[in-house]
Amino acid sequence: MRFPKGFYWGGAIAANQCEGAYLEDSKGISIQDVLPKGLNCSYTEEPTDDNLKLEGIDFYHRYKEDIALLAGMGFKMFRFSIAWSRIYPTGEETEPNPKGLAFYEDIIKECMKYGMEPLVTISHYESPLALAKKYNGWASREMIKPYLQYCKTLFTHFPQVKYWITFNEINSILHAPFMSGAIMTPPEELTEQTIWQAVHHELVASAEAVKMAHELIPESKVGCMVLGVTIYPLTPHPDNVIEVMEQDRNTLLFTDVMVRGKYPNYAAYMLSKKGVQIELAPEDESILKHTVDFVSISYYSSSCASADPSQGEPTGSNMIRYLKGNPYTSVSDFGWQIDPQGLRFTLNKLYDRYQIPLLVAENGLGARDILVHDSLNGYTVIDPYREEYIKEHLLEIAKAIAEGVDVFGYTYWGCVDLVSCATAEMEKRYGFVYVDRNNNGKGTLKRYKKRSYDWYKKVIETNGESL
Repeated sequence: MRFPKGFYWGGAIAANQCEGAYLEDSKGISIQDVLPKGLNCSYTEEPTDDNLKLEGIDFYHRYKEDIALLAGMGFKMFRFSIAWSRIYPTGEETEPNPKGLAFYEDIIKECMKYGMEPLVTISHYESPLALAKKYNGWASREMIKPYLQYCKTLFTHFPQVKYWITFNEINSILHAPFMSGAIMTPPEELTEQTIWQAVHHELVASAEAVKMAHELIPESKVGCMVLGVTIYPLTPHPDNVIEVMEQDRNTLLFTDVMVRGKYPNYAAYMLSKKGVQIELAPEDESILKHTVDFVSISYYSSSCASADPSQGEPTGSNMIRYLKGNPYTSVSDFGWQIDPQGLRFTLNKLYDRYQIPLLVAENGLGARDILVHDSLNGYTVIDPYREEYIKEHLLEIAKAIAEGVDVFGYTYWGCVDLVSCATAEMEKRYGFVYVDRNNNGKGTLKRYKKRSYDWYKKVIETNGESL
């Protein structure tokens, strides 16, 4: 099955999960540096030694080796994020950190040396901690100014980058307000009003960033990204169908605003039911009209919804625990639903709604890989389960493309093993490249190609025909 000519095959990582060097070269403290146990746990007052992200996989010092490994697979696109606090340590310095800029300049050069298109995520779950403390993160409109200063610095210094994403999984602020939105209010005190006002501030900031990128880099393509929440009714009971409609709107509101340039028709009613009244500045409606060029999604699994919370079994999802597991799908080592058809369904739903290009920015399988001796390369991981997972999802993307959906790329998540976002551990491995580091922080950090490395290389070489 062949994919379109020029399809962007690649992979994705995030700065906070791989770079390490958390205080090196004048970097400031980010919110991730005080989240040692992942998204559903409390932050600490200061960075602690049990936080694996402080060293990550040492990508900061090994990026040339890692990018060369990815180029060896034939990557056409490499998605990475920039650590905001590596450019502006507290978020509000008058001048950017030159060492931080130099680091990302080098990464971009390495990508382009191998013919890989860089796809840069501007904000990927790592706001400077100083901004979280000063403003309570995106709960305050004051966050927009430093974010736009940061964006202007990136667009000015890296005009060679064509593809940008403003916020990683922007809708995840509803489920992880500190990690996604730098909101320090304790969960038990956090109101719907505060969360949705923070949503609005991010949507305004995203639109301003799109406008700025189009002005400073006229050929640039700027996208939004949402956590691709695919939800089915647990049963065909009409109450459950309506529940899915309402759950879907928690995601579609974000894309409706960023693609269509205004709040959707259902927003006022939906928000009023939550007791929310969004405070808009006079200029906000005109700002929101600066819409994105593409929609990108992360997609790992699907869930079910029931109007009756007592029905169904809880899903294994890290983000949305109130949804239900699907009895008709298999599950991963970590309890996530495996549903390739859900990806095709979601791509069709989004394209039917918006008719603009789509990107699968994240998709992957986290598994407990076992390093075994290999006479050819020393050590490897035999991971047919990962190959099967990717194959089945790629075949569904191909079907969506055949149905007329414009999908222009696929960047597999965690292409080199990194620290898990949800649980902040190394045991949940996604990559084509094994990194020798364990949950206790021990290991040589040496890289080993897994069997899936050559498998994915062939997929890229054949533009999907090997599937």
